[in-house]
Amino acid sequence: MTLPDMHTAEPIPEAARSEIDRLLQTGDLFRYTAAADAPVSLLESEFAQMMGSRYALAVSSCSAALFLSLKSLGLTPGARVLIPGFTFAAVPSSVVHAECVPVLCEVGENYRIDLTDFEARLKDNISAVIISHMRGHTSDMGAIMALCDAADIPVIEDAAHSLGTVWRGRKIGTIGRVGCFSFQSYKMVNAGEGGILITDDADLVARAIIMSGAYEHNWKKHPVLHDAFARWQNQLPLYNLRLNNLSAALIRPQLDALPQRVADGRRNHDYVAARLNAARYFDVPDPLPGEERAPDSIQFNIQELSDAEIRAFATAADAAGVKVQVFGQSTDNARAFWNWKFVPDLPELPKTRSMLMRACDVRLPVRLTRDELDAVTSVLISAMKSVTSSQPASKVA
Repeated sequence: MTLPDMHTAEPIPEAARSEIDRLLQTGDLFRYTAAADAPVSLLESEFAQMMGSRYALAVSSCSAALFLSLKSLGLTPGARVLIPGFTFAAVPSSVVHAECVPVLCEVGENYRIDLTDFEARLKDNISAVIISHMRGHTSDMGAIMALCDAADIPVIEDAAHSLGTVWRGRKIGTIGRVGCFSFQSYKMVNAGEGGILITDDADLVARAIIMSGAYEHNWKKHPVLHDAFARWQNQLPLYNLRLNNLSAALIRPQLDALPQRVADGRRNHDYVAARLNAARYFDVPDPLPGEERAPDSIQFNIQELSDAEIRAFATAADAAGVKVQVFGQSTDNARAFWNWKFVPDLPELPKTRSMLMRACDVRLPVRLTRDELDAVTSVLISAMKSVTSSQPASKVA
């Protein structure tokens, strides 16, 4: 069996070529040059319609979307923002950039927020919450929204890894006040870089549009409530976080492919998960009831082994051609909270630390065939056998 290239991004559809060629010929890359129907504007309209949201704003990255969401909430400097202890460093970074203070909560063995710890920390003078659906794993949004709504605390969804995921009939990213998505190359939609935020809040999106860089009267080219803009004209700083037309031209034809990519990704993930769960030492957490995931990678916990044995497993898999990232076993992994030295008063989160020391991550592109999935899974199982050959063969119940 031949191993696939696990690190190339999803290809750009041929349908994008004519628009890309037109843009290259005209040089019309700035989103506000055209009077109407610029590719970025069309992307915003199409994405909002696809998600069932009133408004969308395309920006330079999901990190930019998170930052603008926080700034658009009008939080005072020093406001405390509750985030999961398992997320990408861009999330606490966006909080710091917004002049707020990240407050971390525990995450459990299944990569979801520990609701008991979340509820306790929510009472500690929290002004806003960012829920990271990390690597596409959705926490219990019903319980989280009930707690936050009762406390009148706004929720921002970091859905960078969750485009296409559904929680009990609702699309992830549409449950909180704002949803933020990524178009970076290793996501479901590939533009190299880029992001988008969605919301139903007209005043919030007006503030976000202005701060994103819609200076002077460029905000008039957004089909949103202009009365909201009038309140904020010249009142807000500009951060110039706009998306360009070429990126939008790459993204737009991929939206039609999203349902198939989601179906392929879920099928591939579940096939590999079943094979790994049948082998000893591997544990792939189940989805929560009502969670319909859209995965393009797989995460699993290593059971029964020491830290050194887990490192040996990852090394053996890498040597055989499958890159395994163990989130906690690195001095610079951007997803291990103890590496976020820029966060003041960084807490200790024993549950999250214990999970991260055993949690493994493998890319699983949605385009892989069954034979390629078998090849990848065989490498993982063989690598495990190479470091556990002296252990009993049976899987512990």
